[in-house]
Amino acid sequence: MTTKIAETVQDVPTPTGDARVHWYLAPDARLVLALGHGAGGGVEARDLRALAAALPLDGVTVALVEQPWRVAGKRVAPAPKALDEAWRALWPALTAPGLPVVAGGRSAGARVACRTAAELGAAAVLALSFPLHPPGRPEKSRADELTGAGLPTLVVQGARDPFGRPEEFPPGTEPVAVPAGDHGFAVPKKADITQMEALAVITDAVGMWLKAI
Repeated sequence: MTTKIAETVQDVPTPTGDARVHWYLAPDARLVLALGHGAGGGVEARDLRALAAALPLDGVTVALVEQPWRVAGKRVAPAPKALDEAWRALWPALTAPGLPVVAGGRSAGARVACRTAAELGAAAVLALSFPLHPPGRPEKSRADELTGAGLPTLVVQGARDPFGRPEEFPPGTEPVAVPAGDHGFAVPKKADITQMEALAVITDAVGMWLKAI
């Protein structure tokens, strides 16, 4: 029987509106993994939900962070500066349990974590589907943003991600590749891996990495 982790929702005021933290509490937590969503979706993303379901059973409290623009029902994300401002403002809520916090997110959320983790005192950074470059524009690299975090960083990337395949990342980043996965870690029905197996690649890799944090 699968253990279901209860969700607790906390609204947090920020200068750009209320953010919302969806807490998935580990019974004997050793750290908090805070995950922001991307610009094209919210905390319902399959990888974020998979981590929220799996990691609390292994001593990691997961906080899925809903940016103010999503809470307000808007369809378009604001500029990076506004995303960073909200993330900084809600950070005290993430550190309130008194545990080390790993900053992370998917896509745009991963960029926010990379840009702010060091100044906020994060223990490490988790970058899911990091948008290394716009699709078809590899010359517009954001590698400096990723490597500039200055903290232990794990990148998990779909093998078919048009925003940057694993082999495109600079030396030293060594992304975990999700076979057949796209930017949302979706895999085709004809792939040699099922959707559940693809998500297990993510949760297993993140779980093992967090044990060393």
